[in-house]
Amino acid sequence: MFKRIALSIAALAALAASVSLLAQTPAPAAPQLRLRAVIEKIDATSMTIKERSGEVITLMRPAAMDVTEVYPIALSDIKPGSYIGTAAMPQPDGTQMAIEVLVFPEAMRGAGEGHRPWDLQAQSTMTNATVADLAAAPSAVPGGQKMTLKYKDGEKVVIVPASAPVVTFKPGKQDEAALLVPGAKVLITAQEQGGKPTALRIVVGRNGFAPPM
Repeated sequence: MFKRIALSIAALAALAASVSLLAQTPAPAAPQLRLRAVIEKIDATSMTIKERSGEVITLMRPAAMDVTEVYPIALSDIKPGSYIGTAAMPQPDGTQMAIEVLVFPEAMRGAGEGHRPWDLQAQSTMTNATVADLAAAPSAVPGGQKMTLKYKDGEKVVIVPASAPVVTFKPGKQDEAALLVPGAKVLITAQEQGGKPTALRIVVGRNGFAPPM
């Protein structure tokens, strides 16, 4: 993936540098990428991952890299007033069908609030919002939940099937050595820094659990 965008990044960087010389403003930072992958090899300063596309990428692993552990919870742990993020697929009736639901820790209430496109699947969306109402899902989705989500610019109705993963997360830096091992499934935010692909943040599941986001 980094190979595929290297030429375009270089061209953008060259253009930005030229503009910077003229305008005396700093060049923009390289874009950040989300990588869904499995760790193949890791040491103190780098990690090699196999991205879901099949591409093998080696990333720098800075000491300041943020590590978050994601783990499953129950659908019943979603309550009115919970602040959640859900990747979902738009439905013909205007609702959203959840692919997964993340219940944010209270300290992260308000993070990324709103509704936007998401790259988990083609046409998928992400909604970060407060659960205003909960009800049983329609009979076509047995055992599921119907959530009314409200955010600052509007609201969405999301149907959560009983099979959809429901997760939360906690800081993982203290368990970094146990979490970041070959075979671990990860969601990485990465960026070119100093000409090298670098991991900025990593969400990882324990014992093979895959971040569903």
